[in-house]
Amino acid sequence: MSDQQLKEQILSVFNGHNIGVLSTVQNNKPYSRFMMFFHEDMTLFCATNKEAHKTEQIEANPHVHILLGYEGKKWNDEYAEIEGTCSIETSAKLKEHFWNDHLKEWIQSADDPDYVLLKITPKKIRYFKGAGTLVGTLTC
Repeated sequence: MSDQQLKEQILSVFNGHNIGVLSTVQNNKPYSRFMMFFHEDMTLFCATNKEAHKTEQIEANPHVHILLGYEGKKWNDEYAEIEGTCSIETSAKLKEHFWNDHLKEWIQSADDPDYVLLKITPKKIRYFKGAGTLVGTLTC
């Protein structure tokens, strides 16, 4: 499979799945939580509160890992494993762009001063067609 075909398959996962697992590091230990993901091309974004523990963890160690795709509906669902670096994004334009009513449980509005985005820049993405079926690895 060419890199372009692999990228298209990965973008299909990004387009079809919004809920995934974000793992950060604190004291050399992994911490994972479910997050809602958005994307622009291969760059992923998550909404969070600037006071959340994950923002402190990312500021101390920007390396993150994400699982996105498999939702347990059937054994052979496709998914992606993403290794990347994360930064805190405060752009009002991006926050407005990604704002939706599902976020109201944690963030009041797009102009909430505590609302920030986590911007994940992938370094390596592994695409699996199903359980244990690695199709390819895209180095970004």
